[in-house]
Formats: sequence, C-alpha cells, structure tokens
Amino acid sequence: MATMKRGYVLHHRQFRESSVIVNLLIEGVGRVDAITRVGSGKRSIKSILQPFQPLIIQFSAKSEAKNLGLKNITQIESAAPAMPLSANSLYSGFYLNELLVRLLSVEHQAEGLFLDYHRALLALAKQFCSSHLRYFEMALLLELGAFPSLAYDTQGDLLDSGCHYRFIADGGFIPVATNQDPSFTHGKGCLSGSMLLALAAQNLQPEQFNQAKGLMRYLLTPLLGNKPLLSRLLFTKKAD
Repeated sequence: MATMKRGYVLHHRQFRESSVIVNLLIEGVGRVDAITRVGSGKRSIKSILQPFQPLIIQFSAKSEAKNLGLKNITQIESAAPAMPLSANSLYSGFYLNELLVRLLSVEHQAEGLFLDYHRALLALAKQFCSSHLRYFEMALLLELGAFPSLAYDTQGDLLDSGCHYRFIADGGFIPVATNQDPSFTHGKGCLSGSMLLALAAQNLQPEQFNQAKGLMRYLLTPLLGNKPLLSRLLFTKKAD
C-alpha cells in the first residue's frame, strides 16, 4: 500500500482541462514529477497546489511500484498553513524553486534536500537574509557533487581564517599571498578564509555576504547554462 509523504509543489502546469502536472520536492525521496486531477467547485484542490504550501501526498501504488517517471497522485491535502513569504523572502522562495526545477532531475534521488529546503523557507518566513539562500545553494551544490571542500585547500592544508584564497575550477581553493581584490566575480578576485569557514559553519556575517554570493554564482553558472533565471528578474524589477 502506498504511504503518505510530505512535500512541496515547486512548479505546476496545466495538462488537460481537469489535470495538472506538478514538480514536487518530497521528503526522503527528492524531485518527483506527478499528475493529479484538480477537481472543480468546492472539491477543487487548486488552492493548495501552490508554492510554499506544505502538503501530504499519496502516489498510486502502481506508479510507485513501476517507478514511473510521471507518477499519479491519488490523495493530496494541506499539512499546515502556507509559508508566509512576502517581498524579498517571496522572491527568494521562487528562486529556490527555480533552482530545484532546473538542476534536480527525477533520476537524482536527493533524499535529504527536502529538510534543507524546508529550513530555508522557515528562515525566510521569519526574516529575509541573503545568507539563507547561500546555505541552500551550498546544500544543493553538495548534493550535485559540484561544491569544493571547505575544509582543505589544494595543498591539503586546513583552510585558515587569516589567509586568502583563489578558487580553481575542478581543484578547490589555492592560498594566495595577498588580497589584492576583495570582490569575487566570475572566478576573479580572492576569497577570505574567514568567509569560507563561516560558510561551512552556516554563520556568515553581513560583510561576507557579497563574497559568498559571488562564489555561489560562479559555481552555479556552468550548471544553469545560458538560460537566465526568471526569478532573478524579480529582484531586478524591484530595484528599478
């Protein structure tokens, strides 16, 4: 018998007049794509098929047994009130969802990523801080095997909070004598050891946010390709 699972809708699109295809993040599983009927009138479930709404979901035993790429949902209901995201926290939530849809495939069983995502939403609902985005980006990159060691440099020595480093693609962090350029954009410039260690401990300070953002952008770019993230445009429009 199929069991109920916790999950979030990342994105959904109309499939037929009465059905939608949903991209889900499921606890203990990872990315799942599924189809469900939405119903009509008082029986419609459209109101809960929204981002940031905690859900309890049951897939058909047949689609789970056959490990179908597109599963069938037999039951879906709200597990708790939707996360109260607004302003920058709302845009950030859309950004996390877009990252997951773009980078996480149904073949990649990211069992633990649900909790990282859930914690990020809880933190954003409490108060916006860009550090929450950096910690989730790090968790996703680690899951994809695309994040360098934050313990050792390229020479095998422990990272030092008093040193500065350059990032070498497919290599890691190499120590440099001076911090000539404190910014880090497109792989250029230096990164402080203190920022790298704070990132590892999930304890970034405001003065470290820009360096951490630059590093994450650099690591995500080759995975995302040339297609821009639509969610980033929300921040740009808000700034305008």
